[in-house]
Amino acid sequence: MASSSSSSSASASKVTERRGIPGAQFVEDVQTYLTQSGLKICLLLLTIQQGLQQYKLVEMKLLAQQRDLQAKIPDIEKCLDVVATLEAKKGAGEDLIADFEVSEGIYSRARIEETDSVCLWLGANVMLEYSLEEATGLLQKNLDNAKASLEVLIADLQFLRDQVTITQVTIARVYNWDVHQRRIRQVTASTAQDSHGWDDDDDDEDDA
Repeated sequence: MASSSSSSSASASKVTERRGIPGAQFVEDVQTYLTQSGLKICLLLLTIQQGLQQYKLVEMKLLAQQRDLQAKIPDIEKCLDVVATLEAKKGAGEDLIADFEVSEGIYSRARIEETDSVCLWLGANVMLEYSLEEATGLLQKNLDNAKASLEVLIADLQFLRDQVTITQVTIARVYNWDVHQRRIRQVTASTAQDSHGWDDDDDDEDDA
């Protein structure tokens, strides 16, 4: 049992996993791995390359999520600043003059009277009115969640990139091993042919 475990660890490194992303299998001993798996070299290369493509697809999805979060966090911070400004103006007896974006690159100036509430977009064309205190709490919670999600996402991307690197190195190792084996077979076949040719020459000399 111990020898089987040792042989398995010699052929491929231990596979880990992170949040549903499978760890890449690093093939250390190609010959042993082929023997244990029963795969032919072409099928092994195809399987590893398919795994690499799957990693690339997951990476594209994670990068899109990262871009969304990186755009979302500044928006939440701006909303928090606006609510904080409204709170600071309470009791001052002054209207707030603000420029707001009507559409991309087009702004308009507005006079905001003293208020105790704001309306927040929740998504899916839904807007709700909150008190300034409730809005601050909700926005801060959303900001904390977005930052935490971004940290996890960055760690996922780092893990994923490590798996891509491992997979690419494994593909190179398997391919180089196959090339080396082909050369050995060619040299062996050439040597055997030369040896057979010398034997024929010796037979011809004996007949003479």
